[in-house]
Amino acid sequence: MPLLADLHNHSCLSPCGSLDLSPRRLVEIAAARGIRVLALTDHNSGLNCPAFAKLCPRKGIIPLYGLEATTSEEIHVLCLFTGLEACLDFSAYAYSILVPFPNDPEKTGDQVYVDEEDNIEGELEYYLINPLDLSVDAIGPRTAEYGGIVIPAHVDRPAFSMYSQLGAVVPGPWAALECTRIPPAGLDTLGCPLTTSSDAHYPEHVGRRPFELDAAAEELQPGGPGTEADMEALKQALSRRPAF
Repeated sequence: MPLLADLHNHSCLSPCGSLDLSPRRLVEIAAARGIRVLALTDHNSGLNCPAFAKLCPRKGIIPLYGLEATTSEEIHVLCLFTGLEACLDFSAYAYSILVPFPNDPEKTGDQVYVDEEDNIEGELEYYLINPLDLSVDAIGPRTAEYGGIVIPAHVDRPAFSMYSQLGAVVPGPWAALECTRIPPAGLDTLGCPLTTSSDAHYPEHVGRRPFELDAAAEELQPGGPGTEADMEALKQALSRRPAF
């Protein structure tokens, strides 16, 4: 039986998101809406993933860890990992190549990371919406060095997408392409597997655009609840998504 998946969600760490959307709230709402495979992908940082990792097994959710990276062309790309430590290592690297513009919480929003009980553990100094010093051509290979996969985000949107920045989807090592609708109108997706995702920034957004992942829970998470997902099984499941 396919698993309902949602691979693009923000939390209170993203300055454009709601402080009400903590990792705990995200997991609770996703579970209530039947999501079985869930990713946390804050802008250019994975620092809320440790709390997320503790919370997902309590609700029977298979977690994926990641971030929504912004390339130097200002294209949003999901960088996803099955291992928490790999995600945190990549997150530290990403922050080191982020344009170092200080965040002003009163003007652009808070950037707090929390524990599993919503207690604030810290706040990031640099504005996370800024681009990384990493091109769209380089982001796939660089993410792979850390054991991750890449999915260009909302490729059919008029902002921060391949369409808006380049005018077309470009070839790359994409595990899939995320669209707001399938198939995306008037866009050549190069035969890539297609997904949708919620891109949740507020509690009411969680679970609004999930998709079916053709895999059994024991295939994606062979070690059982609380263990790391299998990356190869995830890649295979994504490869079975519709392509146009």
